[in-house]
Amino acid sequence: MKHRYLGNSGLKVSEVSFGNWITHGSQVEEDAANACVKHALDLGITTFDTADVYAGTRAEEVLGRALAGVRRESVEIFTKVYWPTGAGVNNRGLSRKHIMHSIDASLKRMKIDYFDLYQAHRFDVETPLEETMLAFADIVRQGKALYIGVSEWDADQITRGAALAREMQVPFISNQPQYSMLWRIIEQEVVPASQDAGMSQIVWSPMAQGVLSGKYLPGQPPPPGSRATDELSGKNFIARWLNDDVLQKVQLLKPIAQQAGISMATMSIAWVLQNKNVASAIVGATRPEQLDDSVNGAGLVLDADTLKAIDKVLDGVIVSDPRKTESPTTRP
Repeated sequence: MKHRYLGNSGLKVSEVSFGNWITHGSQVEEDAANACVKHALDLGITTFDTADVYAGTRAEEVLGRALAGVRRESVEIFTKVYWPTGAGVNNRGLSRKHIMHSIDASLKRMKIDYFDLYQAHRFDVETPLEETMLAFADIVRQGKALYIGVSEWDADQITRGAALAREMQVPFISNQPQYSMLWRIIEQEVVPASQDAGMSQIVWSPMAQGVLSGKYLPGQPPPPGSRATDELSGKNFIARWLNDDVLQKVQLLKPIAQQAGISMATMSIAWVLQNKNVASAIVGATRPEQLDDSVNGAGLVLDADTLKAIDKVLDGVIVSDPRKTESPTTRP
């Protein structure tokens, strides 16, 4: 496993990180979740990403139990705050009240003393950014989180947040966006803004919810037990890719992967890691063996001919302009 620095910080993260958005606490049993985490550790993954809202807060609890007994300094544990975690009017957003309550609740659920990275799960248009950043600064100074990051912030939001972070001397080091061969929106504005701010990307859905594995075939129903058939595993989210135009082109990627001597999953992970602003690609699993191909993408350099061949095949289905389409509403 290779590691990269996260932003302009001294924190290193594994190029492949383990996320439990739609698995722990909902889709799979805890024994299976524990087996996946153990295998991730065996494969050299040291970075684990979750959020307070996943599985109605249960995902943090499951991950905490799965990592119990692991030397705390040997892993990087990330969580997020923003989405509702209760019915109250202050159980959501990025107000000081919600942030301070949520960090304590997340630490308690995971039974740890601090998070390596605490992330704003979205931008809160209803709360002054200064209030949010001051709360984050206080959390860092209290030792409850070592670094601060965000998720799915646009370029302007990143620039504004970074300016306040510098003023408040907060280590503001990462953004967590969706990114894959099919979904390239961050390349135009978010990546340049992040580079200017000294931030890296920790990307989610690098395999487009499994579509880039090639297992979904045009003109055929989704395989039984796949994500596209399970309401708990993002069925509505993956639906955007399940049209014959996309699936036919994805099938044409198979000979490219075969020529390179790798699997489709490995090629998908390696592809996002070719972007030097990407520090880590988040993968999930319901079975331990699913992680093997993903991890093989770490440290793998795709040659120029392979990259050109991928772009040629996917021409016409790549989403790269945020003005032409909206991001899916169901997101990690």
